[in-house]
Amino acid sequence: MDPNSLVDFAPVVRLAGLALVLAVLPLSWVWLRRRGGSEAAGAAGGRLAALTALTMFLTFDLVVFGSFTRLTDSGLGCPDWPGCYGSASPLGASGAIAAAEQAMPTGPVTWSKAWIEMIHRYLAMTVGVLILVLAVVSWLERRALPHSPWWPTATLVWVIVQGLFGKYTVTLKLYPAIVTLHLLGGLVLLAMLAVQREWYRARPLPLAPPVRTLAGVALAMLTLQIALGGWVSTNYAVLACAGFPLCNGQWWPATDFASGFTILRELGQRGDGTLLPMEALVAIHLVHRWFAFVVVAVLVWLGVRLRREIGGTQRRFGTALWVLAAAQVATGLSNVVLDWPIAAALAHAALAAGLVLALTLLLVRSSPRLAATSAVNRPPTSRGAARTA
Repeated sequence: MDPNSLVDFAPVVRLAGLALVLAVLPLSWVWLRRRGGSEAAGAAGGRLAALTALTMFLTFDLVVFGSFTRLTDSGLGCPDWPGCYGSASPLGASGAIAAAEQAMPTGPVTWSKAWIEMIHRYLAMTVGVLILVLAVVSWLERRALPHSPWWPTATLVWVIVQGLFGKYTVTLKLYPAIVTLHLLGGLVLLAMLAVQREWYRARPLPLAPPVRTLAGVALAMLTLQIALGGWVSTNYAVLACAGFPLCNGQWWPATDFASGFTILRELGQRGDGTLLPMEALVAIHLVHRWFAFVVVAVLVWLGVRLRREIGGTQRRFGTALWVLAAAQVATGLSNVVLDWPIAAALAHAALAAGLVLALTLLLVRSSPRLAATSAVNRPPTSRGAARTA
């Protein structure tokens, strides 16, 4: 394919129209659902809260479906951007797809891969439109918001950045650093929406400062581990180590860390353009495996500290972290022992997003600012109201 045609804006108008049509469905649902909402809370604020929650849910789906796109090798199912061979759907590109599939039946372009790639783009565009609506309405109704309208504005900017990562994922042909950043960007978007959703709910969660600090450390380490996992996935290094706890029957197999962790390089190549050796893939896999022990230990310790806190919600958070961490270990081992089944790999990605959400919610709810805002906006008790009257 001509490199100059990797970006074709011909179907942009049709894609924008399709995104608007798809976004109308969740927008209508939110409007109808909140039509009879409490006026005391503010109808606009209630609708924005509901729309934020729904957008967060769809973003979680987008992150998981992005993993599905990667796991099925569908990232180049439509080898141009933003459409598919200059069309708004694979239907309009049927001739080009059929020719590509006939020339290379197991190649990157097939009917199923084209549809998977475009469905991922449709979902991303729908989320983008919803975030645009959130930003615009937040400025119009900024007096009813429990947070600054700059939050949804920053989220809109970030979703545009995510769109650019999606573009370069295709035009740079699955460049590993871009694909990994695209994965991390989706999780950042999910966390930003979760923060806004929690400000609407205003449910403070008292935590001792050391426990809150530990939660922040856990989130930072989890983010690094997810980046390492994305690096494993984008370099197809999941099966570089067979077996557990040994790797290819050895405690310390041959490794090439320098080549494996050269960031600026093409897929399957070293920095100098030569083929990436197997030892580099082993190194990538082992670092992710080793660091997993550290992250799980921190999550377990955080769960212990939360279980010691006073309050049922804190203990439930601790239990949830234990369950999510245990399931994440189980799915990670399944990927190695069962030769990377797609169900286990998808569950692994979904659980990682779930852990990010859990730690984000924990940090937001334990924020001193949220507690102060909640106290100021808390309605007076009946006794206090009687005294005022």
